[in-house]
Amino acid sequence: MSDTIRLANKIRSLCETKQITADELAERCGFTPQMIEKIFEGKFIPSIGTLVRISRILGVRLGTLLDDQENLGPVVHRKNDPVQPLGFTDKEKPEHSDLDVMPLAASKSGRHMEPFIIDLKPSSSREIKFSNHEGEEFIYVLSGKVEISYGNDTYVISEGDTIYYDSAVDHNVHSLGDSDAKVLAVLYAPF
Repeated sequence: MSDTIRLANKIRSLCETKQITADELAERCGFTPQMIEKIFEGKFIPSIGTLVRISRILGVRLGTLLDDQENLGPVVHRKNDPVQPLGFTDKEKPEHSDLDVMPLAASKSGRHMEPFIIDLKPSSSREIKFSNHEGEEFIYVLSGKVEISYGNDTYVISEGDTIYYDSAVDHNVHSLGDSDAKVLAVLYAPF
């Protein structure tokens, strides 16, 4: 089963459990009903910001949407451990992701931080779509150059640089130019 279908099934199932219709979810998240229907059908890969909003409305942590395992103890991730990346985009062609996200603590239960290695791909579109959600984000650039649009400001950070910001402010993180970039990102979303 693809990640898109697994995610769609999980969101649909949580909505059914909490007795929230697709229209109610859309209204409460500030999205169109058509967008939620596309997510339910697995035709749309939502961005992380979109998933944070959905998780808040459903009363679950972001990790609940992204993983299936629950481990009460520490989770160790070794450098050679295989991780299946999750592709994210806000575009209607789910086969083309803007970034591949590799969760580093997917099996840790009750976590409030979400650590990821993210491969940022050059965008085929110059349109910047902003995201905002509760919480904070920390980004450490492992390779390449990254541009962060944050409110009315723009920051360019390179290998070895970091940025820490409040996620409630409109933001967008993307590779700079025509080259890929790789970052370690830690998202904190209060539950």
